[in-house]
Amino acid sequence: MSDQTLYEEDFVAWSQQQVDALRVGARSGSNQLLDWENLAEEIEGLGISQKSALGSQIRRIIRHLLKLEHSSARNPRRGWENSIIDARDEIEDLLDRSPSLRREIAAEIARQAPRAARLAIRDLGKRAEGDPALGGRIRATTYASDQVLGDWLPPDPKRAPRDAE
Repeated sequence: MSDQTLYEEDFVAWSQQQVDALRVGARSGSNQLLDWENLAEEIEGLGISQKSALGSQIRRIIRHLLKLEHSSARNPRRGWENSIIDARDEIEDLLDRSPSLRREIAAEIARQAPRAARLAIRDLGKRAEGDPALGGRIRATTYASDQVLGDWLPPDPKRAPRDAE
């Protein structure tokens, strides 16, 4: 695959290829007047930003899945669902541009789950839904890749007689 084709089909893979090539050029003592190492670091940063965007969207999805699963409130549910759908679309765009990011999904879910749990616990606490037992249940909840990225949503929990606004 040519560099241009790789650039168009998988930006993250292209950026890593360019980083490797620049570092080889730096070690070989090329006489090109380029700042090889800083160029490599900048290009590497572009790939890292794509991975960071993936992690951010995964964290957002898990945070809202946890709130959907563990909150009995009715009113914010549609907003949480819409946020999940939006984040899934963002991830789909990222994966279309950089299919090699698919390799990162399971690791990002594992990395982001504790952060998302902490945020969900805080969010539900602000809604007066938090207690130590709920925090433990939230931290113990795990999701598979297909639950995070697919169409799955948790079933509505038993509803409280009245919503906490």
